[in-house]
Amino acid sequence: MNKVVLIFTGGTIAMKVSSKLQGAIPSVTPKEIIDTLYEETDYKHLEAYEFSKLPSPSITPEKMCDLKHKIDEYLAQDDVSGVIVVHGTDTLEETAFYLDAVCDHDKPVVLTGSMKNASELGYDGLTNLDSSIKVVLDEESKGRGVLVVMNFQIHAACEVTKTHTLNLDTFKSMEFGPLGIIDDEDVIYYRSQVQRKAYQMPAAHNKHVGLVKVYAGMSSDLFEHYIEYGYKGLVIEALGRGNVPSDMMDGIKKAREHGLEIVITSRALSGRVLDTYGYIGGGKDLVKAGCILGGTLSGPKARILLMLAVESKLDHQGIQALFQPKKSR
Repeated sequence: MNKVVLIFTGGTIAMKVSSKLQGAIPSVTPKEIIDTLYEETDYKHLEAYEFSKLPSPSITPEKMCDLKHKIDEYLAQDDVSGVIVVHGTDTLEETAFYLDAVCDHDKPVVLTGSMKNASELGYDGLTNLDSSIKVVLDEESKGRGVLVVMNFQIHAACEVTKTHTLNLDTFKSMEFGPLGIIDDEDVIYYRSQVQRKAYQMPAAHNKHVGLVKVYAGMSSDLFEHYIEYGYKGLVIEALGRGNVPSDMMDGIKKAREHGLEIVITSRALSGRVLDTYGYIGGGKDLVKAGCILGGTLSGPKARILLMLAVESKLDHQGIQALFQPKKSR
């Protein structure tokens, strides 16, 4: 039996507009969604589990860890073909990347959600669930890591990001495009992930890892906060190729002296960071100060990986190898 388990965490897909509150709130139960799928499709073996009723801004790394263990329980069952995590879209990419870093399964794990609530015209929730079930049941989906399925497209967890606050076509893999599509009854893969890393990290994480976004004229002041509160790591979403204003360097060096591991990513939507520039605050200056280049990872995803690495007690060289499997020139 090819059973597909749908783990519901909450999000827009399970919401309707409340006339009293004049806003969308949790209103649709997993059973109602499953019953509708049975009415509208030919699926026979779907199982629902209500993990939570949380909007995705309330999904914490602790919840992600609990979710990982629940996924493990289901995938250990011989009759389960795969798991779909139904999730709000705001932090969907972070949960997907976390699960990709800590889960080690050949069976498909897919995250999906909805940009419109069930009260709106064009509600996309059922379409995304239908597409996700097809992906889970397709043999070509095995061994590809955690996938994100939205708007008839299949994305890799490490590549996808939400790009628009409203558009149904919001989830995109900026560098290489989607892995594939769902076209009618067919699941079509165009490519494999580019240099996919199987992180296979322990699920434990350290909350004392921060994320800052660099802006023009930024100074060193905020580093005092992270040092004072005992942070263990920091991701800096830097400018362009991976550069910061010169006034930030004193704070960065002080943070490194206090043992903070610092990973550099870019606030640009695509492209990797590299130690190209040698001026004060340039990539070479940051690497010389002991910062680690984060490759093509976004700031939020790099933070997830650094949280796992710090809690795993990896030393500086170990963390560097995690983010930079190939040495930069």
